[in-house]
Amino acid sequence: MSTVIKPNHVGRKISRIRELRDMKQEALAQALGTNQQAISAMENSETVDEERLAEVAKALGVSVEGIKNFSEEAIFNIIGNTINNHDNASMNSNIQYQPTFNPLDKVIELYERLVQVEKDKVEYLEKLFKEK
Repeated sequence: MSTVIKPNHVGRKISRIRELRDMKQEALAQALGTNQQAISAMENSETVDEERLAEVAKALGVSVEGIKNFSEEAIFNIIGNTINNHDNASMNSNIQYQPTFNPLDKVIELYERLVQVEKDKVEYLEKLFKEK
């Protein structure tokens, strides 16, 4: 029984990290002083030279080792273990499970502001018609 070893496709790792950072190829290209086609070619390449890799890592806000050792499976494991295992969450965890505000309060606040704007508009129009 043999297992297939996945190649260390650095370009694909760069692509996934860029996508996880919600960055488009054009934005990465601009940060690197190149064009979108060059980024596409790099992401399709299995290897990237060390100097270019360091530039990409800086633009993405990660380390070179972070790109080289990136594993999507590890990310899913970390997220799964962090989110689903509340009992083992550390006391110093910065993960917030509750918003710091009540979303309904924000909706009500927005509604009240809209109502006030409509009242002001009606008042202005009534003054305008009284003057005529």
